[in-house]
Amino acid sequence: MRELRGQERAITGNRQTSWAFADAFVAEDEALHWARDRAREAGLRSVSAGTGAALRLLAAAADAKAVAEIGTGTGVSGIHLLHGMRPDGVLTTVDIEPEMQQFARQAFRAAGFAGNRARFIPGHALDVLPRLADGGYDLVFCDGDRLECLDYLGEAMRLLRPGGLVCFEGVFAGGRTVDSAAQPQEVLRLRELLRTVRESTVLQSSLLPVGDGLLCAVKRG
Repeated sequence: MRELRGQERAITGNRQTSWAFADAFVAEDEALHWARDRAREAGLRSVSAGTGAALRLLAAAADAKAVAEIGTGTGVSGIHLLHGMRPDGVLTTVDIEPEMQQFARQAFRAAGFAGNRARFIPGHALDVLPRLADGGYDLVFCDGDRLECLDYLGEAMRLLRPGGLVCFEGVFAGGRTVDSAAQPQEVLRLRELLRTVRESTVLQSSLLPVGDGLLCAVKRG
């Protein structure tokens, strides 16, 4: 890479500082810090604070009553989604590791959410999602196996009502998605997902530069 000149260095530095500021803009409470600590201890990657804030905003903008989440983890993204949803909304969250879902239960309770606000389903997402109701969801958040992201998109299109949102976390893959060097299959699959969503005639999409990249799209009516 060529050496950056003075003005280019300043622009790059300012942009990175601005991104860091945006990511820390929404303060997180003790329940979220607890959930993050549990994820760190388990070696799991949590959504950033900026990504969580974006999910909270999107859930609120959609006036979401029913949200499906692929990848419960220890509950970080779920807490943000629940904060944005309607007070009577229900989060259906799927994860292949039920022991992590137990941490999420505790985190949701600590955040002040009643037990009936979340439905935990352990299992492989592609086994569980086909059992969920067609057109029954306002938002589908995907933070699971990147190799399955296109399958998640197909399921989301069935699950979402017209005007519903689908979001994919981690589409930057730590910068590898735009790296011209040879990349693993999961990155190639993310590139295919990005192309598919961008070129879709039934999705209105945007790629948000928060966290590790949040791809969002609205299903047209």
